[in-house]
Amino acid sequence: MSTVVRAGRTEATSALARCSGDPAAFLAHTWGRRAAIHAGVEPNGFADLLTFDDVDRIVSTTALRTPAFRLVKAGERIPESAYTRLGTTGSRPVAGMADPARIAELFRGGATIVLQGLHRYWEPAARFVRGLELELSHPCQVNAYITPPGAQGLPLHDDPHDVFVLQAFGRKSWEVHAAPGEPERQPHRVVLAPGDAIYLPEGTPHTASTQEVLSGHLTVGVHVARWRDLIAAAWDRVRRDPSLDEPLPAGWTRDPEGLARELAGRLRAAGERLARHDPGEVVLEREIGFLSARPPLLRGALMDLMELDRIDDRTVLERRPGAVCEPRIRGDRLLVMLGDRRLEMPTWLAPAIREVASRTSLRLGELAEVLPDAESRLVLGRRLVREGLLRPVP
Repeated sequence: MSTVVRAGRTEATSALARCSGDPAAFLAHTWGRRAAIHAGVEPNGFADLLTFDDVDRIVSTTALRTPAFRLVKAGERIPESAYTRLGTTGSRPVAGMADPARIAELFRGGATIVLQGLHRYWEPAARFVRGLELELSHPCQVNAYITPPGAQGLPLHDDPHDVFVLQAFGRKSWEVHAAPGEPERQPHRVVLAPGDAIYLPEGTPHTASTQEVLSGHLTVGVHVARWRDLIAAAWDRVRRDPSLDEPLPAGWTRDPEGLARELAGRLRAAGERLARHDPGEVVLEREIGFLSARPPLLRGALMDLMELDRIDDRTVLERRPGAVCEPRIRGDRLLVMLGDRRLEMPTWLAPAIREVASRTSLRLGELAEVLPDAESRLVLGRRLVREGLLRPVP
């Protein structure tokens, strides 16, 4: 019996809202605890992320190459040689290129097309994932599964990370068992329609049944960081202590009790050194890694660079959609995390950067209160356009 409750929902202002309905309630009661099914109410569902026509365009016209896609049938991988071809780019040979005609024939015969790492080459998916990542503060990835009518579903399995299943077009039947931390229950059985979503914590057994109609869904994998990751990062600072490089005593197997006493002393010393480390520095390192290593969102950057010489105090600059701007002071330097990179600047620029970070758009001359020097404003504005954070408004 389906557990879907179709309730009205106001504007989905965030990626997480589209996946869960109520982000606050989801994070408080569902996240990491139990599987959940969310019935969407948007007429077009997730069609802004992927349509069947989009899939046709990607496969047929973009010279897609493996491993950015693969084909499977009844859960078994089809050899790449059955749907790829050799080609050349310039004078160099290229392998693994999509062969649209053979892909179409295999699809007609029941093969599922899997678009892997879709967020790396399909802008709508990239923007959606960026929003979800920033809400959750955990890295995400997207695969798309396009299954023809009559195709056999995958057997019961689980994934080593959290998952959102988003039905983009068509319908698909799912069976969702209890998550590892969830009380035992009967499996949820549900048919997803466009706009519906399923949340699966890591290790949740699930299966998709035999496909009766065309289906396209996105699987968003969420690679959740754990407390052990932060503790391991802190310990990594301690383990570099040169005293730990000393060899164990020769013949220690004849005095294991003595070795245990020595180990106890060294563990106490290591614990004391660990306690003296600044936890804020460990967290900052993690934050820098997350906020400066996301895939870039730089659509339009080439055109923006052509406008650099025209930028002056009258120019309106706006935040590029999906752009990150998180300034942090570290020692005598200002770090600015931009999502896919980080900038290092002198700390006297911090007030100007904070003003930029707090606005969706501004006229460059409006920074005069925090950055009085006109030349410095011009240098900063052009730098932030070159780095892809801002773009000039025509």
